[in-house]
Amino acid sequence: MSPLTGELVAALSDQAPPCLSLYQPTHRRHPENRQDPIRFRNLVKAVGASLRERVDDADAQRLLAPLEALAQNADFWNHAQDGLAVFANPERCVVVRLPQTVDEFASVADSFHVKPLRRVLQASDRYQVLAISRDKVRLFEGSRHALDEIELAPAVPRTITEALGDELTEPHMTVASYGGTGASSGAMHHGHGSKSDEVDADTDRFFRAVDRAVTEHHSRPSGVPLLLAALPEHHHRFHATSQNPLLATEAIRINPDALAIDGLRVLAWEAFAPRYAARISAVCERYTQSRASGLGSADLGQVAHAAASGRVACLIIEAERQIPGRLDGTTGEVRFAALDDPHVDDLLDDLGELVARQGGDVLVMPADQMPTTTGLAAIYRY
Repeated sequence: MSPLTGELVAALSDQAPPCLSLYQPTHRRHPENRQDPIRFRNLVKAVGASLRERVDDADAQRLLAPLEALAQNADFWNHAQDGLAVFANPERCVVVRLPQTVDEFASVADSFHVKPLRRVLQASDRYQVLAISRDKVRLFEGSRHALDEIELAPAVPRTITEALGDELTEPHMTVASYGGTGASSGAMHHGHGSKSDEVDADTDRFFRAVDRAVTEHHSRPSGVPLLLAALPEHHHRFHATSQNPLLATEAIRINPDALAIDGLRVLAWEAFAPRYAARISAVCERYTQSRASGLGSADLGQVAHAAASGRVACLIIEAERQIPGRLDGTTGEVRFAALDDPHVDDLLDDLGELVARQGGDVLVMPADQMPTTTGLAAIYRY
């Protein structure tokens, strides 16, 4: 299993054909999940038929072997989320569980079909939740539809004891002399700092250790906002020590250990929804202003040539739209074709890859939120 990160999408962009891409919706619970491996085997058969138009039977069987093994893995199918993506070529096989559903899709092409993966990765409604108390640290990732606990990196401490170990502070005493010199003046023993001060100091150190590890191993790779779920008195203390630029001001001010995961999802989305709506509005307004000043376009041919020249700063792609064809990344020339051609991918997918490689932002949005009706919108750098 591979985690869903920007690094993964970048790695899939560097590939050798033939490239097999499979997506399917999956189910979390019985009995709905009983059909998932059957549907997957049907997709493998379909992609196998296309593959054999390009390579001989022996090479096809080598490529299909890990997919066929996955179809027989009962434990894998018993722990599904809402969607699945599988990518295979002569060099690798990558399996990704997805936290939201996807349309069923199977293809063999010269490149992997990553637009659905990018949609999940770059969706505006994606966020993480850090649920923290002195006794437990958990991390969740979700959207408006679902929230799943994700495995913490080994470097992230799970409790205050794990973080501080033998360095947990004890109330300390100091010795000070007052009132002159000599034995007659005596030495007075004073305890500096109450038990509460010691607890607060330990909590600050614990929060700092968790913040550093989560920032490095989870926030930076994912690039999504992080909501804090903690007791009300812990929010100011955590924010005061945090160096995580993705830590959101929106928060869940309740003991997360007292919540079931669905209750946590409801509160998380209530906190995050205004940020999501603001981002969608800002992107659409930015496109409208750019197009009015000649720095934006919704024409596929124009955008393709601009992308080949490195001019596209932001590309917005319609999630459900597919435009079959081939894109010349050097010239920007577009050639339309049938999607069932084993040498053809989705032009919108290829265009997103080109813009991303050149450092542009790529945002995949549902049709009802797109600022255009052509399946794409581009904001130019110049």
